[in-house]
Amino acid sequence: MKWLFLALGIIFEVLGTISMKYAEGFTRLVPSIFVFVFYGISLGALVFVLEKMEVSIAYGIWASAGTALIAIIGIFFFHESVSITKIISISLIIIGILGLEIFD
Repeated sequence: MKWLFLALGIIFEVLGTISMKYAEGFTRLVPSIFVFVFYGISLGALVFVLEKMEVSIAYGIWASAGTALIAIIGIFFFHESVSITKIISISLIIIGILGLEIFD
């Protein structure tokens, strides 16, 4: 169950970050509201995870997975630049997440 809540926390953190992009500096109302709603849900899920998992593992996975997903989404949906350095860096983040999960 902890992994389900962690996954939900990561998904809502990513949705919150995407909403930030669409909020355009909090000048658009609906995306601005979604930023707070999605981050609230994300942090709420993380609180439940922390009851069952070490904070260093849970937060490391939550933050890293969110970062990797946002980088990938930025490349594919927001047409952000892609370079070999970016691809290697995202790959290292994913390897780090797997390392934390395997050795938890």
